[in-house]
Amino acid sequence: MRINHNIAALNTYNRLFINSASSSNSLQKLSSGLQINKAGDDAAGLAISEKMRGQIRGLDQAAKNSQDGISLIQTAEGALSETHSILQRMRELAVQASNDTNTLDDRAAMQKELTELTSEITRIGNNTEFNTKKIINGDMTGPGLGAAQEKITLNFDTGFTLAVAHADVKFKIGGEEYTLKFDEAANAGAAGMAVDSSNKTVTVGIKDVVNQIGTDLAAVLNNLAGALPSSNLAQFDISSTATSISLTAKSTGDFAGADGKNSVSLSSGLLAEKFSEDVVGSDGAGGEAKMQIGANTNQQFTVAIADMRALANLKISGTTAGGNHDVAGAKFTSVALTDNSGSAEYALDISDAGKATAAISVLDNAIKAVSEERSKLGAYQNRLEHTINNLGTSSENLTAAESRIRDVDMAKEMMEFTKTNILSQAATAMLAQANQQPQQVLKLLQ
Repeated sequence: MRINHNIAALNTYNRLFINSASSSNSLQKLSSGLQINKAGDDAAGLAISEKMRGQIRGLDQAAKNSQDGISLIQTAEGALSETHSILQRMRELAVQASNDTNTLDDRAAMQKELTELTSEITRIGNNTEFNTKKIINGDMTGPGLGAAQEKITLNFDTGFTLAVAHADVKFKIGGEEYTLKFDEAANAGAAGMAVDSSNKTVTVGIKDVVNQIGTDLAAVLNNLAGALPSSNLAQFDISSTATSISLTAKSTGDFAGADGKNSVSLSSGLLAEKFSEDVVGSDGAGGEAKMQIGANTNQQFTVAIADMRALANLKISGTTAGGNHDVAGAKFTSVALTDNSGSAEYALDISDAGKATAAISVLDNAIKAVSEERSKLGAYQNRLEHTINNLGTSSENLTAAESRIRDVDMAKEMMEFTKTNILSQAATAMLAQANQQPQQVLKLLQ
């Protein structure tokens, strides 16, 4: 018998320590409901489940984003519903004014009401907001397109020298900073200019023009009061001779209106005797909003809402008193609207039967435009509702998968805890017995 090392007690102690640790681990799992509370519990499972958690939270937030998108659409659609009602009343007035049983005073009263209703449509378009963002005036988000007849004027003259590689010049379009770049890599036949509001650049391709023109080039950008959305880049072709360069638009560009004018001069390593061209913009379109409807990148949904004011897509007001409308016979009044922003606008003229009859066609087109926009918004809403349902299903299934990895089986773990707890109690009792064994040596010494 040995007394320096109580091997039985040491072995019992080790078993007690192991059982106590297992019991403590089971208690932690049972109290948290999680099978993985720390990386040591399951390193691979932790990594997989955390990735799943990121996806689940992303899906849940995407569902919230979609709900917000529906709220925005409902706000816009509600405003257009009222616009619809106003247009129906305006058409009713035009039909009434077409009847020659009315006196001049009768038509004057009808004209006054129609003019006020036109002002109200513009006011609704200007003031309808969601989360402080105007949504049916054409500039809901981003570089929306706007006023017609904006210009970009490019003038190339002699007398300026700057290496092409250093010819990047910054200027502002609608308050945003852009960079003008010369692209030497472009082929001569494909040389052109691209305006990209996404990357904030205006790029001009000039390869081989160096050999044809010379060694100096200067450009002046005047009346630069517009921008293009990245989804609708303006493309232009450049052709050149020994004495001139011409710029031709492939198609009519759309440019957004902006207050003020910008003028920038720059020079590159080319020589041109003359280069001058105006690019004129056409009527603008609406802005766009990007809805993040997925948990990952490149999972966006674009909501585009047109400018639904009287002067824009509805085309029931004009900027020239007594001017012609594009519908034959329709005229605008000589009295400016009571509610306008910026330059004066004028309502449709229904002062006589002929003008009132022509106004009916204009109002029919306006009603059709609102109907089309509301139908589009309804389609957006239906799509987002299905998106929300799909996101909910995906989140549910992914949560179930994550639960199988991360959550503890309570029944199984309770069984494990009971076992380790009993073993710990048994080990404690046996340790007491093992500690008593060395005392038997004392009997040998008596």
